[in-house]
Amino acid sequence: MAAAVKIVPRHIAIIMDGNGRWARQRGLPRIRGHEQGAEAVRECVEGCGELKIEYLTLYAFSAENWQRPKSEVFALMRLLEKFLKDKTPELIEKNVRLQAIGRLTDLPDRCQKRLHESIKRTADNTGLTLILALSYGGRDEIIDGIRSLLREIEAGHIDKAMINAEMFSKHLYTRYYPDPDLLIRTSGEMRISNFLLWQLSYTEMYVTAKLWPDFTRKDLFAAVEDFSKRQRRYGGVDVL
Repeated sequence: MAAAVKIVPRHIAIIMDGNGRWARQRGLPRIRGHEQGAEAVRECVEGCGELKIEYLTLYAFSAENWQRPKSEVFALMRLLEKFLKDKTPELIEKNVRLQAIGRLTDLPDRCQKRLHESIKRTADNTGLTLILALSYGGRDEIIDGIRSLLREIEAGHIDKAMINAEMFSKHLYTRYYPDPDLLIRTSGEMRISNFLLWQLSYTEMYVTAKLWPDFTRKDLFAAVEDFSKRQRRYGGVDVL
């Protein structure tokens, strides 16, 4: 299936939704859904490797997720630590470079340490770049970008008349990466949930009813195949 897709997106972003519902449907604790969701991440990373995707951004923990019960947040942070510890050797083996975006200093110190270690250990890899959005909010990112621009103006490094979309993009968390070509959302919800609000302006969207823990590389290939059939116009018109 992977070989049959001729046009692939350079950058895929995924809203991994449905872990809690997956667990609830099976009478399991919510954390079991998150644990199974981590396995779906492995499937997706391997699938992107097969397709030669350059960038994959996963909405792993939103700024709003801090409002969840403390016990669940604690379990999610422990799961993040475990994921980084267990999966970093696999990322190295598969030539995957790990990166992260968001207000990372909000994470517990142990998570920050493990994250920075994994980023450092995979820094020389040249395959897929896997970007984890952690303590991430699209509105927070835009606010932080504005603050960064204001500091540049106050320091006399730029004039406010120079500000345009390209310059603003360089002050966002994602300044080192291209905007996503394809956004995938699982669980059938039709919203972007404060994810990459600036970067998704011209991104193609693909929504599946599959809950994230059930998402496999076959589902990834189906999304990419659907993307390959679309004509991206960026506000223009069809070329006959």
